[in-house]
Amino acid sequence: MKITEVRTRVVEWRGPTRPLQPHQCTNPMDLLDLPIDGMSSFLFHSWLIVEVRTDTGLVGVGEAALAPRISKQVIDLYLTPLLIGANPFDTEYLWQSMYRKTIAFGRKGIVMVAISAVDVAIWDLIGKALGQPLFRLLGGKTKSKIPVYASRLYSQPLEQLAEEAQAYKDQGFRAMKLRFGWGPVDGAAGMQRNVELVRTVREIIGWDIDLMADAYMGWTLDYALRMIPLLERYNLRWLEEPVIPDDIAGYAALRAMRRIPIAGGEHEFTLHGFRQLLDSQAVDYIQFDTSRVGGITAARKIAALAEAYSVPVIPHAGQLHNYHLVMASYNSPMAEYFPPVDVELGNELFWYIFKGEPTPHEGYIELDENRPGLGIDMDEESLKQFEIIE
Repeated sequence: MKITEVRTRVVEWRGPTRPLQPHQCTNPMDLLDLPIDGMSSFLFHSWLIVEVRTDTGLVGVGEAALAPRISKQVIDLYLTPLLIGANPFDTEYLWQSMYRKTIAFGRKGIVMVAISAVDVAIWDLIGKALGQPLFRLLGGKTKSKIPVYASRLYSQPLEQLAEEAQAYKDQGFRAMKLRFGWGPVDGAAGMQRNVELVRTVREIIGWDIDLMADAYMGWTLDYALRMIPLLERYNLRWLEEPVIPDDIAGYAALRAMRRIPIAGGEHEFTLHGFRQLLDSQAVDYIQFDTSRVGGITAARKIAALAEAYSVPVIPHAGQLHNYHLVMASYNSPMAEYFPPVDVELGNELFWYIFKGEPTPHEGYIELDENRPGLGIDMDEESLKQFEIIE
């Protein structure tokens, strides 16, 4: 089998969008105290689709949501020439070729996102070639079904927040995650608003359901040191991305407090980046995203490394490229789940692009053992709502 074509498409949403709310989610832009909506810098209203085709007619599908127009250019200009004519089963060789070809300007960020999309497509292709779901190639089932947590609960009026939390509880979720709305520029009053968010959800869901909270890189070490004592009484399973990802010393300092477990890694890349996190004892939970970290080839190595450190892996964003890894690893106790909603930030766009994403029942999802590879297909009818850039 030989790779004959690598097709890339950027799809940009042209349908209706739900407007963002003030203080919807803290983010790194907040610290600048500028008269702009900082969260608008982190919208995902376009997506990259990668299709790796072979001389046998099989097609593997990968995707990425970070800087898709630029990621497409990286694939078209730098990665595709390395892939044409190659055997897709040579996953390690192909990954190393892409990584080393771009190492002078890659290693993290956009280039690694591009490599991830290609690598996921190659693994999807291999699963289809062998007629096996991807998790079978990664070690097989370690659990009959995957516990997932409802990941939404953005900062909003408390009554609406309570209603959303109640809905997830009624649907049978045994864990859920909220987002903070206020950061350092909002002072002590903002800190109390953050506490109100957590208190509201905890009062609705009780103490038998896990609750996590995400600062999305929007705090400083000083601010997090002040917030953690205020949040401790609410028994958070973890505090996610309290500081920017480059502040590994800050992560380590917060973890050393031993008051709330610290989670991160959504914006980290490759085995080398996670070795630094683990060696620094910076996190209690690793949250890589397979479509960012280097694809399946890199993610399985990071998962094995984390297991050696007894640090659980709970990938960012759910989706099938992450679910298959969770299914194949006993060190991954659960997965994230983005509910399908009207387009807002854009995290939910994969529901509009692909068919086959599983939905939970009573807080669990099951993977279809009869669908080879990732188990997804393009929703070509739904793509009519997008502008498509070839």
